Amino acid sequence: MRVAMYYNNRDIRIEEVPKPKLRPGELLIRVEACGICGSDCMEWYRINRTPLVLGHEVAGVIEEAGEGLNYKRGQRVSCSHHVPCGRCHYCLAGHETVCDTLRKTNFDPGGFAEFLRLTPLHVEKGIFLLPDNVSFEEATFVEPLACVLRGQRQAGQVKGKRVLIVGTGIAGILHIHLAKASGAACIVATDVIEYRLKAAKRFGADEAILAKDYSTDVARQINKGRLFDLVIVCTGNPSAIRQACDFLERDATLLFFAPTDKDAQVLFPFNQLFWRTQVTLTSSYAGSPKDYQEALDLIAQRKLKVGDMITHRLSLDEIGEGFRLAAEAKESIKVIIYPQK
Repeated sequence: MRVAMYYNNRDIRIEEVPKPKLRPGELLIRVEACGICGSDCMEWYRINRTPLVLGHEVAGVIEEAGEGLNYKRGQRVSCSHHVPCGRCHYCLAGHETVCDTLRKTNFDPGGFAEFLRLTPLHVEKGIFLLPDNVSFEEATFVEPLACVLRGQRQAGQVKGKRVLIVGTGIAGILHIHLAKASGAACIVATDVIEYRLKAAKRFGADEAILAKDYSTDVARQINKGRLFDLVIVCTGNPSAIRQACDFLERDATLLFFAPTDKDAQVLFPFNQLFWRTQVTLTSSYAGSPKDYQEALDLIAQRKLKVGDMITHRLSLDEIGEGFRLAAEAKESIKVIIYPQK
């Protein structure tokens, strides 16, 4: 079968590898669509493990079911690449995304391939049947939306709050769109790229402002003298992370949603943040099976219009261009790869 083998962001080769062979309790998925995630382009995170096949925002069709399964060939599915054990200390406490098992599980080989194999644990906890009204490309949003859902849940109730989104790549756009659907009182987005700010307005931002033009004075004008109840940082830029602290109202929450570069460090003004302010700093990673199902339900119910976020649809042979677009993050929002084309 054909796969896109990743060596670095500028070297992705179409290669032939054996199609995975199934054991009892496993599924073979024919990959119909797979989104390029910003994390796929984190070269520093991948480079010591290359070559490898990336891709985890997957939708496809069951090609073959291993012995002992009730699934049938032709069923349309979304798949979770990371799955929790459901039994450890973290899972029992509701923190499935920091489970040791979740961190070790992955697709074989990855979503940028014609086929992939799911282990019995993936089959148990990471398969979601697609309703007829959800397309394959829409289903590639189940994974990133699940992550966003978990992040906003971690940050507390969004309804009625003044929300600032720092960084409007696809994660920021999804946060904006979900916050709007959840009843946020006001949503402001900042970025350094006007193309993405225009997208932020289309998907629910009340204001979308270039970062260089944004200040606490501007924020107070928008919010009638106040700052923000919730600030979600969707960029790993240390200066943007630091500046996000300036926009927190008392008793506000700051959600760190994006990683930085490998060795980046950020200094925080301790007294400004914590003395007499009751500010909460929190983070979020990945999504649980429950988050995946909720994300799929929101898409199926048309409460979120994720398909409108797709800016590029490319074949497996064109994946190098897809990675260029996603890594530069200037003239794209969401890039989808179709391994069967």
